[in-house]
Amino acid sequence: MDEKIYRTMKGTGVTNIVLGIVTMVTGIVGGVLLIISGAKLLAGKSRIMF
Repeated sequence: MDEKIYRTMKGTGVTNIVLGIVTMVTGIVGGVLLIISGAKLLAGKSRIMF
């Protein structure tokens, strides 16, 4: 009985760690893409004004 509970807790912990890592990677990639697109907008702005 106790083994089943510990296996379930272990599975839940592993799932939480994996989801945390996936969330962090998604956030970092999204941030990098936003920075790149913002830099492109700023570069385009200077070309239009002058």
